[in-house]
Order: sequence, then structure tokens, then C-alpha cells
Amino acid sequence: MKKNLSYMDMIHRGGAIWNLSVMVLLLLFPVSLCVIFGVIPDWHGLLMGLIATAPMYWAVGVVETVTYVPMLGAGGSYLSFVTGNISNLKLPCALGALEQAGVKANSEEGEIISTIAIAVSSIVTTAIIAIGVVLIVPLTPLLQAPVLEPAFAQILPALFGGLGVVFISHSWKISIAPFILMLVLFIAVPALNAGTVGIMVPVGVLFTLAVSRILYKKGMLD
Repeated sequence: MKKNLSYMDMIHRGGAIWNLSVMVLLLLFPVSLCVIFGVIPDWHGLLMGLIATAPMYWAVGVVETVTYVPMLGAGGSYLSFVTGNISNLKLPCALGALEQAGVKANSEEGEIISTIAIAVSSIVTTAIIAIGVVLIVPLTPLLQAPVLEPAFAQILPALFGGLGVVFISHSWKISIAPFILMLVLFIAVPALNAGTVGIMVPVGVLFTLAVSRILYKKGMLD
């Protein structure tokens, strides 16, 4: 007799299938190139490259899993890790939807809302990219106009600024420590830039959790 799977069981099964499928597809690209052109990789160079870069990505992968899953839920996390661009797009969409619905990410309602928000953002992103590919040539002169350049540079700050005001206003005491940490880090280490956001967001989350626990233990949080 076939056992009826719960919603979470289906989420975990579907998420595992799609994540493994994407991993296989990504690996098939270099394999296909080797087969088509009849070449093999420089195994020594490949190994040295992996030794230099893989540990960093492993660490980021572990940290992102620990920090993003509680905020996105299981379904949203599986979908985000497949479609990518989590910190710049998926996370703000999910947090905004949860805020509007007034639910927590770890609730059943939050799980569904987060997944729907991330799914819609993925569809919209794909549609916009498709439109952009078609219109990139005629729109290039407009998009590269000097008058619009400052606006494009402020898209992400405006997005996170809007979200930041909402969440900081709810728990301003918790926001002080990570704000000071990131301010000091980016001033003291000029090499930190937009390309390091994948690392700095999880670091900031873990630091905030640690500080929040200390403040809670000291009775400084309402």
C-alpha cells in the first residue's frame, strides 16, 4: 500500500531530486566539452585550483545553509539554492512576503509563503532576463546613458534599505552590533566589496545571533 507523504516529506524529496539534478547538469557541461572536442582536463592544474578555492566554497556552503534555511524555510531554501542569487533577490523577496503576511518563517504558513515568494521571484527574474536578451541591443544606448548610471548603482542599497528600516524598527537593539561590525569591517578592509556579500551576509547573521543570545541572557531584550 502506497504511503501518503506529508507536505514536508514531499518538499524534501522534491528538493533533493532537483538539487542533485542541477548538480549533474552543471557537471555535464565540462564533460560535454571534453567529449565534443576530444580533450581531457589538466588534472594537476584542476587539483591545484580546487585546493586553492574549494575550501572557501565549502565553508560558505555550510554557513549559508545554517543561516538561510531558518529564514527561508525548507521549500524556499531548496528553490533558492537551485535558482541562485539568494542574498540579492530571493532573501529580500521572502522576508518581504513574510513581513506583509505577518507570519514567522518557521511556521507552516511561513513555509508556504516563503516558497511561493521565491518561486514567483524566480519566474519574474527568468521572464525579465528573457525580455532583456531580446531587447538588449535596442535598449543599450538608453541603459548606458550617463543620467541613469547613478540610479542603477543605488538599486540594491535602496532594496535592502527599505527592508532594513522595517526590521530594524522592530528590534533596534539587535541591529546595533551587526551595523557596527560591518561598518568597521568595510572601513578597515577596503578589499571587501559587493563580490564578498555571499560571505559577509552569513557572517553577519551568525554574529547577530550570538549577540542576540547574549543580550537575551542579560535581560536586555523585550
